[in-house]
Parts: sequence; C-alpha cells; structure tokens
Amino acid sequence: MTKLRLAVVGAGPAGIYASDILLKAERKFEVSIDLFEQLPAPYGLVRYGVAPDHPRIKGIINALRDVLDRGDIRIFGNVRYGEDLTLEDLKQHYNAVIFATGAIRDHELEVPGAQLNGSFGAASFVNWYDGHPDVPREWNLDASSVAVIGNGNVALDVARVLAKHADDLLPTEIPDNVYEGLKASKITDVHIFGRRGPAQVKFTPLELRELGELNDVDMITYDEDFDYDEASKQAIASNKQVMVIDRVMQKWRQRETGQASRRLHLHFFAKPLEIVDDGDGNVKALRYERTRPDGEGGVEGTGEIREVEVGQVYRAIGYFGSPLQGIPFDKKLGVIPNHEGRVIDRKTNEQVHGVYATGWIKRGPIGLIGHTKSDAMETVSHIINDQGSWWSPEHPDEQAIVDLLNERDVAYTDLDGWHNLDAHEIALGEPHERARIKVVPRDEMVKISRGE
Repeated sequence: MTKLRLAVVGAGPAGIYASDILLKAERKFEVSIDLFEQLPAPYGLVRYGVAPDHPRIKGIINALRDVLDRGDIRIFGNVRYGEDLTLEDLKQHYNAVIFATGAIRDHELEVPGAQLNGSFGAASFVNWYDGHPDVPREWNLDASSVAVIGNGNVALDVARVLAKHADDLLPTEIPDNVYEGLKASKITDVHIFGRRGPAQVKFTPLELRELGELNDVDMITYDEDFDYDEASKQAIASNKQVMVIDRVMQKWRQRETGQASRRLHLHFFAKPLEIVDDGDGNVKALRYERTRPDGEGGVEGTGEIREVEVGQVYRAIGYFGSPLQGIPFDKKLGVIPNHEGRVIDRKTNEQVHGVYATGWIKRGPIGLIGHTKSDAMETVSHIINDQGSWWSPEHPDEQAIVDLLNERDVAYTDLDGWHNLDAHEIALGEPHERARIKVVPRDEMVKISRGE
C-alpha cells in the first residue's frame, strides 16, 4: 500500500486538527505525520495568544492534547522552519507539507506616531503576558492613562489585563515576571477606542461580560455613543449576539461609578488620526476624529477632532501572517496565496505541488475553532485527491529526519518532552494553588523537556 509521509509546520490548533482529520479520513493509503513547531511547546496561540484568565478557552488544549497523546503523530518542537529545516529538506523526506504557521504579527496602524516609544502592537503585549520565550521579560507600565485601539476580542483581552489588579490573576498560569510587572503598574485609566458604534463591535458577549466583572474597576460609557441610528436599532432587534452586547452595555450605563481605583472607558465612533508625540519621541496623547453612522452600516467623519492624553497606545486591529522561506506570500493580506488550501504561485497562478496551507496563514486571522476545523478538512481533502502530484522523497523512512536533526545539532523536543515540561509547570504552581506557573526562557524549556 502507498504511504503518505506528511510534514506539518506549526503545532497550533490548525496543524493538529489537520493531522487528526487526515488520520481519520477515508483513504487508500497509509499516513505518517511529523509535526514541526518552532517553540519548545505545542498549541500555538492557545498557549501564547489567549489571556491567562480564560480557562474556558484554554480547555481547547485538552482536546488538542488528546490528539497528540494517541501517539500516531510525531512532534518535533524547537525546530525553526527556514533555519533548522528548509523546503528542500522537506522534499527529501516527505511527500507533501502543510503550513499551519498562523498569524503572530500585528497588522500595521497607518497613522502618524504609530512608531513612537510607548506605541505597541497588541501581539507584543499578549506575547509578554502569556510568557512567550522570545520576547523581553519586562514590560514598562508606568503611564497612568493608556489607550487600546480596536473593538475585537484581542482588544478586550489587552484592556482587561491592563485594567485588572495583578493579585486577581494569581489563580491563573501567569508567569512570575508578568505578575511582578502588572503588580508594579501605575495604570488607573484604560481607554478603548472603536471606529464604529456599540452595535457594530466585533467582540463576543462572553468577552464583554468578563470586562464588566473586574474587581475595583469602573466601567465608563458615554451617552453620546448610544444615540442609535435605524441601522443600529435593526441590528439589535434582529441579531441575538448584538442584542446581548447592547443589554450588557446598557446595564453598565446604569451603574454608579466613582468608587473604584481604576476605570475602563469605552469610546465609540472614534477614528484614530494620530498618536501625538511629546516632543521627545514618546506617546503624549491619542488624537481622533468623531465619526457618525453613514446610514449603510458604516461610518463617516464629522470633522470634529478630539484628543485624549495617554502615555501608551496598544494597537489591537488584527494579526498578520509572516512570510516563509521558499513559499509564495501575499504581502498585502499576510497569507500564503492558495485555492482551498492548495498553495498557488502568484506569478504563474498555478498550483505549487506538494505544498498546502491551513488556518490563519491560509485564510487570514478571522474565525474561531470551528472555522479552523472546516479549513483543515478542505485542505486535507485536496491532499488525498492530489496523490498523483505528491513529491517523491529520496529519504522517506521515519528515522531519516531524526538523523538529519541530530546531525545538525538541533535540540528538538518531542511529545515526552512536552509531558515533562507540562508536569514541571503544574508542579511549580501547586504549592501556590495555581493552575501552573509557566517556564518562560526558551533554553530552560528545552532543558526540562529533554531531561537535561
């Protein structure tokens, strides 16, 4: 029987789901899958992109763990595609590759001042508070007033972590350095800015409710933002999710404020124009234009310019993919150009045989886990049907890739290594009645994983 040797680059939900779906799919050949991950630990953005106080969402890890623990997928962590392994290496050892590398960079905000000191992409801050091994250990939170630009779930995560008292995060898996950084925070006011109105936000009701449950934090809304036009009224009446979001915010409008030590301000109909320089290259304020509904579900400018004094700005307007060595890349959209997961050469508009994509690097950073699964099913179905155009590797035996990594002195981690690290982090948390305490330095993660 023919055997498919498949490489999957990226061990987040997209890569793991694609592997699982292929193994369970109806097919006329055997399958052997190797999963490559640049970090020493698996699970991608579920481990490094979800706020630590989201245990319900992190429950996804349990499902991913079940897939890996079956033992029919090999995982090689701490292996960087483009450095430790190239496309030519994969062609020598596999019949095909799926890229499931996600989107980990910030989408650029094209306004003056976006590069000032104190202006940050949300992804950088999320990486810090989630203990990503490749970002600095310290984060300066010495501004009393900060801005978060965006009306999606990431913006709410960032705002919530900035406004929340550090001690309220102790039951979670927050790393020690992050706790100390948040404990030293001087923030009293967090301002969230959205270009459109309350009925057009992109976050979910669950995220919004959590924002209003913060200890010792007042929710500040502004009456001028709730003078709904007909389109907004219709959205509230016809869409259950929008109705729930409106109901939550209407309750906040009735709350008494003034007793809490911190405040979370929601500004709608606010289009960022400029991050204002203090004259020394630092953030001084956010300048924005007041917008209004245009009658068609969008907004238009009013010409009224406002300014809020802030010492930091967090840009949470979306994630963006990164180019991969030897693989076509759409610089405008931040994705690998593809048709239903089959990678396309933009110059010839023809399929690049043997190369596939799934997840955010395929479709862009939108959608939830359900979209990731359907994405993977689409890509996997093409791999199965493309058997005639698979690569013909010279070294398809499973030991060959292990020998290559050893020959190159790649300190890779495997599934047993992840179990070692997982148990170690849980043990660190137990004396403090915490879910776990994440190990942050990459070299320490690798040593624990490899039992060194």
